[in-house]
Amino acid sequence: MNIESPIERDDVSTLRAAVDAAARQIPPVWPLASYVAVNPYLGQTAETLAETAARLARVGGVPVTMKRSWYLERITAGEITDADLGAALAVCPRAEKPGDVGALKAAAAKARPAPVALPTVADLVAEASGTDWPGLIADRFGVFAEGYTDNGQALWAAPRGRSAWAAFCSYATHDLTPEMMGLSGFARFVADAGEDPMETVARATRRLGIDEAARATYFHQLLFSLGGWAQCARYYLWRAELAGETDRTIADFLAIRLLWEEALFVQHEATIADAWARARAAHAEPLQPVPDDVVDTILQEAAERSAQRGLAMTLEASPPKPRDDRPVLQAAFCIDVRSEIFRRALEAVDPAIRTIGFAGFFGVFTKHRRFASDVEELRLPVLLNPTVTSCSGDASEENEDLAYRYAARAKRAWGRFKLAAVSSFAFVEAMGPVYIQRLLRDTFHLNPMPVPNDPAPRFEPALDLATRIGAAETVLRAMSLTSGFGRVVMLAGHGANVVNNPHASGLHCGACGGYSGEVNARLLALLLNDLDVRKGLVERGIEMPADTWFVGALHDTTTDDVTLYDQDTPSPAHASDLDQVRQWLAAAGQVTRGERALRLPRATRQGDIPGRARDWAEVRPEWALAGCKAFIAAPRARTAGRKLEGRAFLHDYDWRQDGPRGFGVLELIMTAPVVVASWISLQYYGSTVAPAAFGSGNKLLHNVTGGIGVFEGNGGLLRAGLPWQSVHDGERYIHEPLRLSVIIEAPIDAMNAIIEKHEMVRQLFDNGWLHLFAMDDAGQISHRYRGDLDWEGMRADAERSEAA
Repeated sequence: MNIESPIERDDVSTLRAAVDAAARQIPPVWPLASYVAVNPYLGQTAETLAETAARLARVGGVPVTMKRSWYLERITAGEITDADLGAALAVCPRAEKPGDVGALKAAAAKARPAPVALPTVADLVAEASGTDWPGLIADRFGVFAEGYTDNGQALWAAPRGRSAWAAFCSYATHDLTPEMMGLSGFARFVADAGEDPMETVARATRRLGIDEAARATYFHQLLFSLGGWAQCARYYLWRAELAGETDRTIADFLAIRLLWEEALFVQHEATIADAWARARAAHAEPLQPVPDDVVDTILQEAAERSAQRGLAMTLEASPPKPRDDRPVLQAAFCIDVRSEIFRRALEAVDPAIRTIGFAGFFGVFTKHRRFASDVEELRLPVLLNPTVTSCSGDASEENEDLAYRYAARAKRAWGRFKLAAVSSFAFVEAMGPVYIQRLLRDTFHLNPMPVPNDPAPRFEPALDLATRIGAAETVLRAMSLTSGFGRVVMLAGHGANVVNNPHASGLHCGACGGYSGEVNARLLALLLNDLDVRKGLVERGIEMPADTWFVGALHDTTTDDVTLYDQDTPSPAHASDLDQVRQWLAAAGQVTRGERALRLPRATRQGDIPGRARDWAEVRPEWALAGCKAFIAAPRARTAGRKLEGRAFLHDYDWRQDGPRGFGVLELIMTAPVVVASWISLQYYGSTVAPAAFGSGNKLLHNVTGGIGVFEGNGGLLRAGLPWQSVHDGERYIHEPLRLSVIIEAPIDAMNAIIEKHEMVRQLFDNGWLHLFAMDDAGQISHRYRGDLDWEGMRADAERSEAA
């Protein structure tokens, strides 16, 4: 193989821009320790669903909607009505759409062939030679990438301090597998590639004949073919850019994948030249949805309008009679859909209980160190940077801290001894019987589940008084909690206590960066119990009764137990109140488990739920956020008493308090919680409609690699997204793939101003990745956002659907 001279006449800036644009088509994936939901279509939010269908069909053969039989089943059952189909048809701007509802229904009855990606050079050579080159590239790249990205799992770690390109070149010059499979001279080809990966990109692009028009989707396709490894590299870039820096790992990965393409092309050019010329020309064509894409996206819109119609009917139900007496308990929960069931149950226990929905990090943007740990955990939305730091424990617990550290080191050493290359064999033989008791306890779910119980967290360094007062005011106004305080105000973060689950952090609080939310809740309770802070709040128009006491808590969403951290700032005067609160929480937990048992496989009553958390063979300990379909930002009175089935994010918001201050809280809601909810919703959507591309496969086959992610099997591509068991119960889909409906009680002009100000938010709404509705003063959905800052009354929308 020959290597041509480095970059000659290529426009380097144009080439770099094409590489960067392709990188931004790839969504990031977070490591397993802080795994959060990510929108798999993050790179396509500037496009509509139909345009994304054309793109993903070209680069990966990936569908963006369900099979037509799924929609036809709902049309036949009457769930999707002719009015829904007519409305979806009417709003579709594509000229290729069916002429009327009858034609649309006829199209729905015809199965569509699965989309087929354009072939890469590796695909063409595989077809010509009979050797699975795409599979071999995935395997060899996976071997390299799992070592390079290892996050502390490997006993023999790969060398650090080199770029991905340099590390790969060193690895590939010693890997003879490609040459054994027929790619002669590959090690030498890599060795001669040079130190600058952009030179390889430029040279390979010229040799393959990829012109500027073809680069966009071809480069995207190559990164897409690397699966979760490209997403891991995109994560490195995401984190670097949040810190004001950059990272070239994903660009190096693209150069590596191009190097494979070039090497295969050099050896097989004569055989594949014509087929490659056709593929190359197709990449240069503008992306254009085909009529089948248009039909599928109209059917998806109709399914969503059906769900929105049902949601509107639920909200039209008569609300409970509002109470104006002092609450016996105010309980603030995360907006997470799992909290909706518990909140409804808790309010039913005693009508004098009020619940509040707020983002689960409780406005505390902290970088936290747990007790006896130096690991810094970013307990805040991944869209943002921390503004404070905190830690658990203080100088009085120095001895306990040291003892914990010694114990942790001993445990790590023992673990490495068990897994070492030589000792592991003797260990199994000699120590196996010692583990019989533990195996039995694990098998029969006899081990107690530990609850996070670090000493009280504190800000480190401590915040000055003015900062504390400002933070307290900001959070209380964001919660629309500035008056009417109860005697006890519980701030409940949430987490999930499960065993043998690599994706356990994905069950925790997404707003807390994939960690449980008790740290943030406890920090806020500490802040709001500070008497100096309360005095300062009075000057800012927020006055609390002297007997109001805040307590941090943790809601375990797997067992629906709630732990109170009342010893952080003890209050003997509230001891009897806490006894009553614990009884209310226990009763609400029982009701919640009973409702959840109706959906979980092999569960028939509430008592079946707690054991699932301790069962190391349980692949569905809970449904997490499966089924999510709506986000509602309004006073609790608008949703209280309505059975939303654990499918709605509920954020308390009163625009009448926020409006005189410039709608700052509304802007925060629309740019942070709404965006995070869209990531969650669209991850479930993608993992359902395209599990092979955007899901992580079967839990039973997962192997953790590098602490970063999982293989489905023993190697190959890193699998990102949700496991199949998170969206399917073995017989049917549990998650309905619907784009999120966002309902906000606020003036339309205020929402428009925020949409116009934030391009990212505007893309989500204007391109249909989220639906936006306005709620009126009566708690009814009054207007639908049509895009481009235009709204339509719901009555006019209904009339237009009937006309269609």
